[in-house]
Amino acid sequence: MFKLMKFIVFCGAVFVLAGPAMAQEAAGDAATAAVSGFSMNLGAALGAGLVIIGAGLGIGRIGGQAVESMARQPEAAGNIQTAMIIAAALIEGATFFALIVCMLFN
Repeated sequence: MFKLMKFIVFCGAVFVLAGPAMAQEAAGDAATAAVSGFSMNLGAALGAGLVIIGAGLGIGRIGGQAVESMARQPEAAGNIQTAMIIAAALIEGATFFALIVCMLFN
């Protein structure tokens, strides 16, 4: 798990630093400008993908744990379902915010 976290942090640093590093273009050099635009689009796309993966994992875990707890305590199913829906809505709100940030910095 620690190796995965190190890899994710490394990839995030590469994507954050790739745009400014390629943003310096020579006067009249269209090829460099195209590469810079491509790296910014790639960073935004990968950021959006990571956001969606994280949200999917979070909502999936909420759903699984809620169903498991409803199976253990059927009399509390209504309260558990309400809390599950609220938590899933909060995760989706944070996901939409992160997607908008990825699109704005494109």
